[in-house]
Amino acid sequence: QVQLVESGGGLVQAGGSLRLSCAASGRTFSSYAMGWFRQAPGKEREFVSSINTNGVLRAYTDSVKGRFTISRDNGKNTVYLQMNSLKPEDTAVYYCAAGTKFPVRNRYEYNSWGQGTQVTVSS
Repeated sequence: QVQLVESGGGLVQAGGSLRLSCAASGRTFSSYAMGWFRQAPGKEREFVSSINTNGVLRAYTDSVKGRFTISRDNGKNTVYLQMNSLKPEDTAVYYCAAGTKFPVRNRYEYNSWGQGTQVTVSS
């Protein structure tokens, strides 16, 4: 398994931007498909976006299409989530996850998880 550490969360006003990063340990990062999920208070953890091993293929949940962009740098063992035009409903703890398949929206298909980073969007 790979160890994952998220960063970049914070408090932002509606319409603002944040970039989340997820740094992975180990030399096998490039063999994992990566995903971002989020969990708001009282709600289930939901899929946000995923990217395949070489970064060419990407998937998004409908509510973030056109606003969020996932990318990865295999040389730096890092996956990113650029979030623009943020809305209050984007408020959640954001988690990155590593898996062996793409595209996968089911959180149970991912093997490794980070600890999460809080994103709060004020109206």
